[in-house]
Amino acid sequence: MTRQEMLYNMKLIRAFEDALAARRDHGFQLLSSGEEAVAVGVCAALEPQDQLLTGGRSIGFALARGLDPARVMGELLGKATGTNKGKGGRGHLSAPAQGFFGAHAVVAGNISIAAGVALARQMTGEPGIVVVVFGDGASGAGILHETLNIAALWRLPILFVCNNNQLSVSTSRQAALALKAISDVALAYGMKAKTLDGMDVDIVAEAVAQAIGAIRSGSGPAFLEFTSCRFAAHSTTARETRSREELQVLRTHCPIAALTEALLQTGQLGAEALTRMEAEISDKIAGTLRFADASPYPVETEALCDVF
Repeated sequence: MTRQEMLYNMKLIRAFEDALAARRDHGFQLLSSGEEAVAVGVCAALEPQDQLLTGGRSIGFALARGLDPARVMGELLGKATGTNKGKGGRGHLSAPAQGFFGAHAVVAGNISIAAGVALARQMTGEPGIVVVVFGDGASGAGILHETLNIAALWRLPILFVCNNNQLSVSTSRQAALALKAISDVALAYGMKAKTLDGMDVDIVAEAVAQAIGAIRSGSGPAFLEFTSCRFAAHSTTARETRSREELQVLRTHCPIAALTEALLQTGQLGAEALTRMEAEISDKIAGTLRFADASPYPVETEALCDVF
């Protein structure tokens, strides 16, 4: 994926979430403004046969993985044309056929499931690796340690990615975890582990590509921690606990603005091309909203369908 394509995808995620948040019927959503570089950088390194699992903050990753924005919007607004017929929502969004095994609303609930997917790959010889993304809020969960242990013992083809946005709802990472670096947790299990800047999409994409390359060659699991910044409240219904001044400082580290400036300065992107890109994204979002608004809600008779 080119740097221009990564910029496009980051801008698309930001525009999509801004459009969703502006609606009165947006529902309970966890948005990722400020964290787009992690989603796009991770997905830039994935092949079609790979599987991605996320936590409840899933929208950016779903779009970065290539899911149709119109169907994702339909899902988030509870429409029958949604990715999961309007029944899964943001917390259970999934499209395994497109390499997005799914979101999991329970904090840390996706970690052991990802190991199961990786084990199935290993046992059947099916190609592709598994990437599981979770936040710093999940990093104190016992299931992470249990899964790291099994993954290391059985050399599962899995990459653990901690998207450390430094807040578990409103609790700071320093107040919740004794680890100096969250990636240190993997060292005890003999895994290669690094902590890197999650606000730079180039750094994220390169680190993930290197880690995945090693996993594909049979080196066993690896662990990457990316430090990022969430620019908005925990959810669309949560009260922001940070000051306006603190948020202003955080937003000066915007990954989209940084990549845009870098591409313009190096001549990899011209002003006219940037304008066309932004217009194209605006048109796509408008079409996405029209599709969702024109879509019907699920009928009552389907309430118990697709329930396992």
